[in-house]
Amino acid sequence: MRTSQRGRHAVAAGLAATALLATASCSGADTAATGGAPADAAKLKLTAETPAAKGHQDKANWLLEDEPDSLDLDTQGSSAGRVVLTNVCERLYQLKPDMTVKPFLAGKARTPDDRTLVLTVRDGVTFHDGSELTADDVLWSLERHADPDMEQADEFGNVRSMKKTGAREITIRFKAPDALFTKALAGDAGIVWNKEQVVAAGKEFGTPGQDDACSGPYTLGSWKSGDSLTIEAYDTYWGTKPLTDRVTFRWASDSALVNALKTGAADGAYAESPNTASALRGAKGIDQYYGPSTASLVLIPTARGGLKDPQIRRALSLAIDRTGIARSGFGGLVQPWATPVGSGAWGYEKQRFAAAQRELDDVAPASPTADDLAEAKRLVKSAGAPTDPVVIGTDSSQGRTVVANAVRAALQRIGLKGQIKTVPTAQFEEFYSDPGARADIDVLVGDWYISKADPMGFYDNGLSDSSNNWVGFKDKAYDKLVHRALGTLDDKRRADLTLDVQRRFSDAAVWIPLAQVPSALVIDDRMTGPPASQSYLYYPWAARLGLKKG
Repeated sequence: MRTSQRGRHAVAAGLAATALLATASCSGADTAATGGAPADAAKLKLTAETPAAKGHQDKANWLLEDEPDSLDLDTQGSSAGRVVLTNVCERLYQLKPDMTVKPFLAGKARTPDDRTLVLTVRDGVTFHDGSELTADDVLWSLERHADPDMEQADEFGNVRSMKKTGAREITIRFKAPDALFTKALAGDAGIVWNKEQVVAAGKEFGTPGQDDACSGPYTLGSWKSGDSLTIEAYDTYWGTKPLTDRVTFRWASDSALVNALKTGAADGAYAESPNTASALRGAKGIDQYYGPSTASLVLIPTARGGLKDPQIRRALSLAIDRTGIARSGFGGLVQPWATPVGSGAWGYEKQRFAAAQRELDDVAPASPTADDLAEAKRLVKSAGAPTDPVVIGTDSSQGRTVVANAVRAALQRIGLKGQIKTVPTAQFEEFYSDPGARADIDVLVGDWYISKADPMGFYDNGLSDSSNNWVGFKDKAYDKLVHRALGTLDDKRRADLTLDVQRRFSDAAVWIPLAQVPSALVIDDRMTGPPASQSYLYYPWAARLGLKKG
């Protein structure tokens, strides 16, 4: 999607059943029930990569929390489909494990001016049917992604034209400079399809029994709907050959996933729920790695009344015990955080963004001090306390329930009343899509992630005309800065603008950040290699999977 997006990995539809954050509408295991020891969020070490594998293996069994709906990510882009397909299909740019981006199937890229991108298609790449990947395939794929009916159409809203301008050259011209477009090409908007195969498959493309039409290190083997899906190493792959010949995917949720990993029935999984990872802490034969992600837990205020005043929102942010939320709701596997996007978004200027994040402790402390509470009470007095309770929207999942109670406690600490409105998990998603569903709440216990490793992929949510600006924040200077940043190609200059935008968003408490949600890799302790960062959704992680010993 265009910049900010909420999706079904790491934090999406999941925050469901008994644990927050299970992506595929699946609850994670309850730490208390399983005896998992809570981690210390302050000491949780994030690493983008795992040690390199040294040994070859014939096969590996991998778990998903859902069966893919489709392997045509243009028509149905789910996280389960991405986890599989990122090993099979390649993109014009590649999101690396450290969350930086580089040209990939586009062997070269240049910008003769700030409204033009010229891509040179890499030589020597073949699709899995043995045919050559050509500039015609690239152009056709881009045009398919840009179709208004496709998932990635929004990424192309600023594109004026796309043309083949040489035997292996594609030229893209923009209506205005676009700093995030190449990052989109490292996502689903950059997949290069084999035109001939996709056209031949028609509407059946992406379903069981169809070829994959791609060029990656693995080719699609069998897909037995309701049972399993297998990918196999592509013998004549143009790049580095995988260490694992075959990966079989099965799907399980909640305790079944935990049990499969504990018993050795499965070799690994990207645990999309912190509570699932927490249930596996200390389990014999299993290694765990936590990596940078863009995902976050947030409070999203509405304009209903209770949090319409920015002073009340700032007061609430100062009074929330984020450390308590991390420990009680998620076993310490989320980290108190002062911005509404996780550190995986720092695909450039990492040290500057890290420093700025720490400086925002003055508006979003990990644990409120006496001075924080005094300032919060002063803000409430200045604004005038709302007479009605602040209504907190949530479902009954463990994590969200913990957050909702923490918000109510924070309101009480500063002299305000809070009331929790709990809806069935199946209805919770309606809060995001239907303004009518949130007409009776003042704030939503929410979650968010962005698909691009750039904080500016999030801050368009604060634009005056954004559909995600539920509280009605309006600031012409903010709007102007956001548009300038989105059009600034130089990373350093864009970081300058982004930090200004970030501070304005935080000071106005347009959204209230609570915690960042690292990605979690759980893997048989004989194996290693895949990245631990959120890049696993777009990077061929299975190609690096192998044995620790050669």
